[in-house]
Amino acid sequence: MAFDRLTDAILRHLRHDGRISNADLAQKVGLSPSACLRRVRMLEKDGVIRGYRALVDERSVHGMTTVIVQITLERQTEECLRRFEARVRECADVRECYLMTGDADYLVRVEARDAADYERIHKEELSRMPGVARIQSNFAIRTVVQR
Repeated sequence: MAFDRLTDAILRHLRHDGRISNADLAQKVGLSPSACLRRVRMLEKDGVIRGYRALVDERSVHGMTTVIVQITLERQTEECLRRFEARVRECADVRECYLMTGDADYLVRVEARDAADYERIHKEELSRMPGVARIQSNFAIRTVVQR
């Protein structure tokens, strides 16, 4: 699908409010509802829109704390990266994981109940992942922006 100003506008509005009705979205971007729906369906089919989800304030619901973890591997070979990524996908405590440039190889977002819970995650999960050489953890004080 070719990206133009209408497609960009659709994506911008859906990022802001994934529950917007098709009629409201169509009005905001200046399309008919049927043309708007065709574009959205095409973006979904092409994998540009991968899904819709609720942003949950884990602290309000479960008293969870966000921990941002930088992980450095012993080696950055394709095999080491593949093994680490396969294991991190299995870890239920990991909410997000990014392959990075810079000092650390991966940036991982973990949700923990408290420091003791994070210690468990660190000892039983993160430090046992294949190829991990160094782990640096930072506890978030509060969320400023979450989109």
